[in-house]
Order: sequence, then C-alpha cells, then structure tokens
Amino acid sequence: MSDAGRKDFSTKAKEEATPDFTKSTQQKVKETVTDTGDRVARGLQTDDSKGAGQETFDKTQRASDNEAHGGATGSIGDKVKDALGFGGK
Repeated sequence: MSDAGRKDFSTKAKEEATPDFTKSTQQKVKETVTDTGDRVARGLQTDDSKGAGQETFDKTQRASDNEAHGGATGSIGDKVKDALGFGGK
C-alpha cells in the first residue's frame, strides 16, 4: 500500500510491466507526469515519516534512478522526451 498522495504500488507495477510500444502517447505522457509527481513527493517526505512499504519502495526507486540515469532529475527530462517521441532510444 502506498502513502496518501502517492502512486499505488499496483498501478506502478502495471505501468512498468506494460511495454512502451503498446502505450498511446497520451498514456506515456500521463505516466511521465504522475511519475514526476511521485518523485517530487518522494523527495519532500522524509523516509522516517513513511510507511515501511513506501520507504523500501522509495529507496529502491532512488537507487534505480541514480544507477540508470544519473539521478532522478536527469531522467525526468529524458522521460518527457521519450513520451513525446523525441528521445533517441
């Protein structure tokens, strides 16, 4: 279960499991916006004020962002470009 105002774990898992090529541009943009909002909320709330599940999930997401994209802020622009079809992937 996610904390209030955060993207639900099952929603996030479903988004991750669905291949991007099957998603519409509108779906990609929506996911990018909600992911960005979730990242902002993740950064504004301290880990010790989160539920255990949310804290663990956020730590995993931060590690993934840092490893794959050089930090969460670096990946947001890339996700927007990819969602709009301007990414180089």
